[in-house]
Amino acid sequence: MPTPSRSRSSRPLPPILLLILAAAAAPAIAQQDVQQPITRPGCPDKCGSISIPFPFGLMPGCFRDGFEITCDHSFDPPRAFLAEPDTNRITVTEHDESPLSDDPLLPYTNANTSSRPIELVDVSVVNSQARVYGPITSGCSTNSTSYKVQDTAMSLGSLGLTTTATPFAVSEALNVVVGVGWKVGVTAGGSTYTSSTSTAVACTSELAGGRLDDARNGSCAGRGCCEGALRQDQEYSYGPVTDVSPALSLQDSNALWKTSPCSYAMVVEKSGGYNFSTADLYGDRTLPGRFPRGVPVVLDFAIVGDAACPAKGQRPPPDYACVSNNSYCVNGTVGTAGYALSYVCKCAEHYEGNPYIVNGCQDIDECKFPNLYYCSSNGICKNRLGGYDCPCKPGMRGDGKLGQCVEKFPLVAKVIVGTTGCIFVIVVIIFLVLLHKEKKKTREFYEKNGGPTLEKAKIIKLFKKEELVPILKKRNLIGKGGFGKVYKGNIGNELVAVKKPIKGNLLEKEQFANEVIIQSQVIHRNIVRLIGCCPEVDTPLLVYEFLSNGSLDDILHSDRKKPLNLDIRLSIAAESADGLAYMHSKTNTKILHGDVKPANILLDDKFVAKISDFGISRLIAREQQHTRYVIGDKSYMDPVYLQSGLLTEKSDVYSFGVVLLELISRKKATHSDNNSLVNGFLEAHRRGERATELFDNEIAVAEDLELLQNLAGMAVECLNLDVDQRPDMTDIAHRLFKMNQSRHS
Repeated sequence: MPTPSRSRSSRPLPPILLLILAAAAAPAIAQQDVQQPITRPGCPDKCGSISIPFPFGLMPGCFRDGFEITCDHSFDPPRAFLAEPDTNRITVTEHDESPLSDDPLLPYTNANTSSRPIELVDVSVVNSQARVYGPITSGCSTNSTSYKVQDTAMSLGSLGLTTTATPFAVSEALNVVVGVGWKVGVTAGGSTYTSSTSTAVACTSELAGGRLDDARNGSCAGRGCCEGALRQDQEYSYGPVTDVSPALSLQDSNALWKTSPCSYAMVVEKSGGYNFSTADLYGDRTLPGRFPRGVPVVLDFAIVGDAACPAKGQRPPPDYACVSNNSYCVNGTVGTAGYALSYVCKCAEHYEGNPYIVNGCQDIDECKFPNLYYCSSNGICKNRLGGYDCPCKPGMRGDGKLGQCVEKFPLVAKVIVGTTGCIFVIVVIIFLVLLHKEKKKTREFYEKNGGPTLEKAKIIKLFKKEELVPILKKRNLIGKGGFGKVYKGNIGNELVAVKKPIKGNLLEKEQFANEVIIQSQVIHRNIVRLIGCCPEVDTPLLVYEFLSNGSLDDILHSDRKKPLNLDIRLSIAAESADGLAYMHSKTNTKILHGDVKPANILLDDKFVAKISDFGISRLIAREQQHTRYVIGDKSYMDPVYLQSGLLTEKSDVYSFGVVLLELISRKKATHSDNNSLVNGFLEAHRRGERATELFDNEIAVAEDLELLQNLAGMAVECLNLDVDQRPDMTDIAHRLFKMNQSRHS
């Protein structure tokens, strides 16, 4: 743009005239910030949060043939779908299947077929691509030899066989076939008259011996998850892919039908469309539950019909799509193979926008994108139509685009060196001042947090903040609770857990001192070992031994839950009880935990249990019977304590009883007036009935029901509302030890 010429008059402009000029310039400045249009004038460009650029559109006159979008406002926010559901659709067929059955009509018996339109995720005019939600085929065992199958297919019409050819095709470069299951083969399936995807097995997944633990999150290398190309028989398939129906090759029998009943097949976007989770191997239709709308699939789109890019010098056809100035045409891959021609439109270099609408391609201001369009720091970036320039700054010569701006006068370089030296000296002085202040602040924190006192503790190691601060990064975060955050890291050759209390809570300062005092007195194989602490920061840091298997809550209830046999569960219960019994009766000062729950029982690589998190504990002299003001998780808290505010060792016994119920049922306790887990076992005990239906199916085998009933009875004793009738923790630990010992004798 030309710059305004300087006024010939030396007199300054009157203030009122300056205000008028500023007001006149404001609309022009605001106009530059208006978002560039992406569709025809008067046409809506949004469906909910999804942008709908032309040639797509929502109303007549707002889209080209084949690109109509339906916006369903019954959803909140509204959702977009490809129109023409007779050709653009997803079909789902549910039926029974048994590979060992002699009945050839079984797959067609009680079959139920339904269809739905294809939902749009987003559109990229720049890449000539649209992303949609594709279907997931599933086969789930109803017993060891029978399956309930949901076959799915996504159809985009038939190229060249209808009046208007489909403008869409499934991208072979950006999609893959994925199979999930402990033993399964999958195919892409699907075909059209002009093209076909392979019916050959695209990939197979098998976990030898049914070992589900061999699967790895994020890996689709054939163990629990596999991945293959959309076409397998390239020699005999041609044309774009417009129909996919991912199919399963199911095994004759499923020995793991209770644990891992389902297998899945899908066509999905290669980059980020699906990240395998081992949790998808467990449970009934877990994977479709994670993706209720389907998985992302990339479609190529093009302008189809009996037209292609006009030759150089040839007049474009009347319905030519590339209508914007500074746009050009590229022959497309959608609609080839002799039945229909296709092309896509692009903005010319140094232009961006929508080439399918008039004046849709606008000049890029390259100076706003220095990472894409280089201009030397010694150059001055100047935008122009169709490109940009980068002349060197005054006093320099060369080409700023090539980074070759150099000083014209060597004397200037000498001045710069002298100035730089002065600046360096100033920076060094500032650095030394800041370093002195930092050391002073560190010493103040050290004394405020009891550093001199902690030095006298023989078994507490004091760490420098330089050793621990590098560990406190987001990528090392492994846990977060009411007390603070926990990070994993290495100190020397030792893997440790570093706890950082939440800043600004006075109670946490008490918690810090409490943990150091308590755990410096406690050394037991079933209690997490406190290695040391760092009092040199505002919020003191605690360093613990690291336990690789996480918490019992993770193992029982989270996405990382693992199979646990009864022997492991009994050992965890016995070891946890032993740790609590030690705290209650075998230390010089009675220690109440106050927050006994699965999240505070950590497991090492051999599933040895250790009690953790004493941030809410309090020291109790042996002659005292209770303490006040201890907080905890109400799902596990003694109701007597909730009413009276008096915490005793029997409060920990109650909480341990709830943990015991979670171990044998694998159901999570909840804080409510009707805690279904606790009430279920108490009601069965009150009626004198066995609680067989409440036990975890994984361990509820006939020969172990007596032991499980004994454990349930012990838990009920712990849950007695008469505090005096509850057993001591030492008694519980002894009984669990005997049970565990008898299992291994």
